[in-house]
Amino acid sequence: MTETILKVKNLTVKFGKEVVVSNVSFSVERGEVLTIIGPNGSGKTTLLRALLGIIPYEGKVWWKPGIKVNFLPQHLSKLTFSKIPMTVSEFFKLKTIEEREVKSMLKRVGLNTKVLNKNPSELSMGQFQRVLIAWSLIDKPDVLLMDEPMTGIDVGGLKTVYSLLESFWKKEGLTILMVTHDLNVVYSLSTRCLCMCKDMACYGPPKEILTPETLKKLYGGSIKFFKHTHWW
Repeated sequence: MTETILKVKNLTVKFGKEVVVSNVSFSVERGEVLTIIGPNGSGKTTLLRALLGIIPYEGKVWWKPGIKVNFLPQHLSKLTFSKIPMTVSEFFKLKTIEEREVKSMLKRVGLNTKVLNKNPSELSMGQFQRVLIAWSLIDKPDVLLMDEPMTGIDVGGLKTVYSLLESFWKKEGLTILMVTHDLNVVYSLSTRCLCMCKDMACYGPPKEILTPETLKKLYGGSIKFFKHTHWW
């Protein structure tokens, strides 16, 4: 039996007179992976911020009571940490998690505990993203919101990180809402997709709704269209 944990109805966000997100409605079931796609400036990040109640909005956002939501923002980068005298160990202490749990989680994401003594900016991009995933999941959220989490990672690193996410999704029933530009991930991992171009252009299972016509409407111009299976 499905369990709805998020309902969004007629969500609209305005910055002054500018409408950034217009009249968006969708729902999310426990254990789903909802990918959010669309061109730059289409309101994807703004949507996530509205879902978290960080910014004012019109319409309705309902989360099932007791649901724990974690957010991995786009701007949390290696450059950010290079300006902060903090080790990976100290970063995890922000969540008041015991060291043994931290070491166990690092092992689950394929990292040696030696990274604990390094500043996050000293890690490779793949290691850095694994640390962020571990940090986001260590306190066992029901829902993880991710805003273009894999920017700057090479193809090999992407395969590893998305495999990790899929593992947590399947083994622990994690619900994921992810903004991405990677259509491979949309087809391979997501259960439903929300297409945005300030307002909602489409919503549903990706293999049903992402037609060449829909993608052309979203991104414009001539595009190549492929249907994908797992690529990792």
